[in-house]
Amino acid sequence: MMNAQLEQVPGFLFFDHVAISVKPGELEAHVNAYKTMGFREMHREDVLGTDQVREVLLQIGNGPNLVQLIEPLNAESPVAKQIEKNGGRGGLAHVALRVADIQKAFDYLKENGFKLVDKAPRKGSRGTMVFFIHPKATEAAAFGYLIEVVQEGDHA
Repeated sequence: MMNAQLEQVPGFLFFDHVAISVKPGELEAHVNAYKTMGFREMHREDVLGTDQVREVLLQIGNGPNLVQLIEPLNAESPVAKQIEKNGGRGGLAHVALRVADIQKAFDYLKENGFKLVDKAPRKGSRGTMVFFIHPKATEAAAFGYLIEVVQEGDHA
């Protein structure tokens, strides 16, 4: 049973993953480095649509927190554009927070003035539903980094 406090909107549960962008051709080297640190690869997928990335999810110990390595599949990928803006270097792409109910979280944040990148929750990788919060999160607080909101899928 979920703690009653966690069931309150927007229902954030914990950090789902930290996404790190890697330059094209460097994904396997990064995966191997994390594996050397003791991380375990648990999922790999080409995410098409607007994302256009190859992702590898690595689990930290036995906890729910993951590292997501994302490599752009082409120059049109938002990750490719982010790497270009970062002087050709990879690095922090976004931080993802897990929620219990993505539609409730989306509606709540929108009603409370958050700038949302997506018009509605959409399909993410590994059967999840996702949406993104713009780095300029609210009029009063520009967080300065992209936040992904994730609801676990049936197959996660």
